[in-house]
Amino acid sequence: MSFATSLDTLVVAGLLASGAVFIFRKSLFGDAKSNGARAGAGNGVAGTQRKKRSRNFVEVMEQTDKNVIVFFGSQTGTAEDYANRIAKEAQKRYGLRCMVADIEDYDMERLDRLPTDHLAIFVMATYGEGEPTDNATEFWNFLIADSEDSVPSFSRQDEGDEVAEDEEGRSTEGRPLHNLRYAVFGLGNRTYEHFNAVCRRLDTRLTELGARRVCARGEGDDDSNLEEDYISWKDEAWPAIAEAMGVTEQSASAHEPAYVVTELTEDDYDVNHVYKGELVERRSGDSTPTAYDIKNPYMARLKVTRELFSEGAGRHCVHAEVDLRGSDIRYQCGDHLAVWPVNAELEVERIARICGVADRLDTVTRVASTNDTAAKKYPFPVPTTYRTLLRHYIDVNSCPSREFVAVLAQYVEPEAAKAYLQRLGSDKDAYHKEVLEAHMNLATLIEQTAAQASVPVGTDGVTIPVAVAIECLGRLQPRYYSISSSPKVHPDHAHATAVVVDHEVAHGRRFRGVATNYLHAAHKKLTVGGIVQTTTDVAEVADGIDGVALADAMHHLHLDEDDVEGMSVRVPIFVRPYANFKLPKDASRPIIMVGPGTGVAPFRGFVQERVHQLRSGVAVGPTILFFGCRHRDQDFMYREEWDAQFAELAENKSELVLAFSREQDQKVYVQDRMRERQADLWRWLHEERGYFYVCGDAKNMARAVNNQLVEVARSVGGLEEEQAVQWVKTLRTTGRYQEDVWS
Repeated sequence: MSFATSLDTLVVAGLLASGAVFIFRKSLFGDAKSNGARAGAGNGVAGTQRKKRSRNFVEVMEQTDKNVIVFFGSQTGTAEDYANRIAKEAQKRYGLRCMVADIEDYDMERLDRLPTDHLAIFVMATYGEGEPTDNATEFWNFLIADSEDSVPSFSRQDEGDEVAEDEEGRSTEGRPLHNLRYAVFGLGNRTYEHFNAVCRRLDTRLTELGARRVCARGEGDDDSNLEEDYISWKDEAWPAIAEAMGVTEQSASAHEPAYVVTELTEDDYDVNHVYKGELVERRSGDSTPTAYDIKNPYMARLKVTRELFSEGAGRHCVHAEVDLRGSDIRYQCGDHLAVWPVNAELEVERIARICGVADRLDTVTRVASTNDTAAKKYPFPVPTTYRTLLRHYIDVNSCPSREFVAVLAQYVEPEAAKAYLQRLGSDKDAYHKEVLEAHMNLATLIEQTAAQASVPVGTDGVTIPVAVAIECLGRLQPRYYSISSSPKVHPDHAHATAVVVDHEVAHGRRFRGVATNYLHAAHKKLTVGGIVQTTTDVAEVADGIDGVALADAMHHLHLDEDDVEGMSVRVPIFVRPYANFKLPKDASRPIIMVGPGTGVAPFRGFVQERVHQLRSGVAVGPTILFFGCRHRDQDFMYREEWDAQFAELAENKSELVLAFSREQDQKVYVQDRMRERQADLWRWLHEERGYFYVCGDAKNMARAVNNQLVEVARSVGGLEEEQAVQWVKTLRTTGRYQEDVWS
């Protein structure tokens, strides 16, 4: 049974009447013409000078009376979230005194000074080809990359510390980290070759240096169920950690939010210093950084977009060109463009309703951590409004973890509502089927909870405090796209290619990707005036449990209508270099690219660059692209470009090899076309020493392509199975087999 409040109808009617896009010409990030709106580092309060944090974590722990430090290496925020959860549970269940630390904020050479009765917990994600995350790179280089055959230069260890033994009973005396006790949990994805390489190598290295692990190493697999892997690990780890720290489990207590939300009066803030969507705090004086990165995005103009699929495709794919002029941002083929999306307005209204703040979205608030030694005192720039934090800062479309679903039961009153949440929180199979597989976000979950109790959404008995929602959902993160242009051809613009994620999940509800639908909304505004049409009856939206029933959920767009070159949309971006996906320095080498669907994006840049090199008089080798899509007349993206470019490259024995999967009864994929060209592949790769590139789905396509190369080496090269596998591995280790894949 579903329920509708009067607010439901008013919200939907108001959104439809607005035409789908809210236009703030100069209010979002200051004057839209001031493209330098650099958004600087993110934890402070507007108008205040941030106190510089000591980089000596041992000193900070001593001053704040902490005995456990949880370091995180995080690329997208997931490892940071787990670090916070570990610290909170350690404090609540065992009375341990924890601090959470961004690993790049502290001098890690002081690991040898951590007292022996303390504990360091490392929560480390593996990124790319077995690499550390950006914030852990300096630590990695210090501890491992530059120190394989030598001992890192730790600070001088005091005399007289207790000497421990490692797992094999060997004395750790004489090794620099004999004082250190630690635990480690890694985040990885088993579809990648270097699964959890960072946590594994870190564990080995710490042991080599004399440190002692107090519990089993944990390895989370995002391809399977990262949350369940974490729960299994920590349930086994806590007894061992408690024993090592000499503590016992305390009696269970009610959940205490990690944040406190304070509504401010006009006397509490300067109206000119209220954040309206800036991703990081404003800096004063000369402290503005010169580089743009994840902590300092650039407000770029998005002015040119186009649809790449035909109407018959039943899907959308957006080509977007981001203007880099004035930023000094440079990129290379193979790099990634990071884009910060904005949550759909209807999702903002839904989450506001279940949090009980729908009637005061423009109230100014301050959100702060309740932990005085948190890695971030403020999770995002404050003061800000409820509307802004739900629109720009919180990932309202994410699924609550199973542990947090159980926590939510404490905040609802009807017994039927409590029972529903407790069941999902305790039964991992039910949670996986009803929440994860259905892509159930917090708003949908609480709407379903209210329906179980037969009460309207947003009533006192079924309302989740904003502070709890913030903790549950985490920070909205940038999305990364393989750059689909060459800087030699487009030095002032970086292109991105994105299929719009929009599909049915369960009970008639739809799942819509936050970033791709944001880009699609921008495309519509720039090309057809932004009136987003709906194919759904308004009454159905107002009365349905699923509030995302519009054909296109509407987005707030930061429009720059005063641009002398015409209207543009301002988008926060930065470029992330990707060193493991680069063209060969010797352009005469053959390159073989495999990129079905949007996996072809980086190869558009590769081909542009090869054509540019050819026109510049450079000797260019064969350029081979295996591309696949469903139908040549529906989703064959960049078709005209490929025809012209490969015609120009034809004399170099270059060619475009096509696979259209749904034009015949028997589906044909890129790996099938590879099978037809086995002799050519062996010649290009083995005899002519070519380079092989794969971009796209890691779980199925990339594996199939890898297996097909093994078959090439076996059937054409005459190698035994084991030799063929090793041949492919050698291609990888020598940099001649490169991947840019995702799952």
